[in-house]
Amino acid sequence: MKALIAVLAGDGIGTEVTTEAVRALEVIGTRFGHQFQFESALIGGAAIDAAGVPLPPQTLALAARADAVLLGAVGGPRWSDPNAPVRPEQGLLQLRKALGLFANLRPVVPHPATLAASPIKPEILRGVDIMVVRELTGGIYFGDKSRTATEAVDVCRYTLHEIERVVRLAAGLARARRRKLTSVDKANVLETSRLWRNTVDSIMPSEFPDVSFEHMLVDSAAMHLISRPRDFDVIVTENMFGDILTDEASMLAGSMGLLPSASLGADGRGGLFEPIHGSAPDIAGKGIANPYAALLSGALLLRYSLKLEAEALALEAAVARAIDAGVLPADLTASPASSRPATTRAVADAVVAAI
Repeated sequence: MKALIAVLAGDGIGTEVTTEAVRALEVIGTRFGHQFQFESALIGGAAIDAAGVPLPPQTLALAARADAVLLGAVGGPRWSDPNAPVRPEQGLLQLRKALGLFANLRPVVPHPATLAASPIKPEILRGVDIMVVRELTGGIYFGDKSRTATEAVDVCRYTLHEIERVVRLAAGLARARRRKLTSVDKANVLETSRLWRNTVDSIMPSEFPDVSFEHMLVDSAAMHLISRPRDFDVIVTENMFGDILTDEASMLAGSMGLLPSASLGADGRGGLFEPIHGSAPDIAGKGIANPYAALLSGALLLRYSLKLEAEALALEAAVARAIDAGVLPADLTASPASSRPATTRAVADAVVAAI
């Protein structure tokens, strides 16, 4: 296979972790006989500094013609003023919208060797395997906004079409897993959540009769994610709820540095793949960032956009072998003072050697 992969490293540790993900993908390509072409472009704060906008036209053009997009992270203290008219995060939101990436997939599967890094008791974490599907281009993040000196308004809006497509995608994933879907909303308060719940009730019995489903209020979901995470299979929810719950769910795995994500459109091609962690400017340039989430994002890229399942499994297995071997960066070591955390490069070296 020949494939063009756009690499948007972004800011902070984004450059460091995407460098290692690209290296692993190159090894996968060589092993399996593929030709992966990587092209880089600016996004986020780096793009603001160079071009005055967080998503330059040439970056969007590259992403639009690529078979997949590998992203690092955006943001940092240099551009952190929330009142600034131009901010790094705008570039990411614009890119998702322009590419039609309406569903964000975030798998949460704690590794046995990293359970000690989580604040949750190990006995609660064993056997957890969750896929969170977050609607990505609607809701309050994209609704109309206004502000005066004494009032601010953010409109949360969802259409039937927006809800239907992400619910169908999530239900399809559940059908291929343990056949259980949990739809998270706030239907006791929000009109958008009532439309969401009604839509789930309409779709599931008729189109996915083999998938059991339940509704759960977002506050209850936040509690149960910590108290009984094994009960969840696939969770589907709206944009803001998904943003918050997936950060919470990262603690099940022990660190955001372990969790990848895939942002997909209607057919999977041209998806956007990124670790869920931020740009971590406090450790940027020190060579200690955890690249596992970026490496696993590369595996999702292989699976969902390039449709290369064997290759995705090979990369995921290599990551698992490296973790089993005790190659852990600082955020995953239970006692940093008495251990020697692995550097970013050492982690990637171990994964590449295991491929």
